[in-house]
Amino acid sequence: MTADHLDGNALAGPLAELFAVDVTAATGRCASCGLAGPIAALHVYGPEPGLVGRCPGCEEVVLRLVRGPGSAWLDLRGALSLRVTLPSDGKTR
Repeated sequence: MTADHLDGNALAGPLAELFAVDVTAATGRCASCGLAGPIAALHVYGPEPGLVGRCPGCEEVVLRLVRGPGSAWLDLRGALSLRVTLPSDGKTR
């Protein structure tokens, strides 16, 4: 593994444009190896042509995020699940 990646916190801003909660704090499970952990722990490559988040355990792709003019594409096929903790009052921003 090389040191040319960022950690999953690099996804915070781009994902905040799509979701009302902080998705980097969500727990994802890798579809390849089953490792569970915060999205912030992913190894992120990019930004061009998009951001790619890889599992820190097996390096398989967990998510892809590509932005275009007025649109975003989010591919989560490498994640078995994504658990998001909601605010205790049940309201999002």
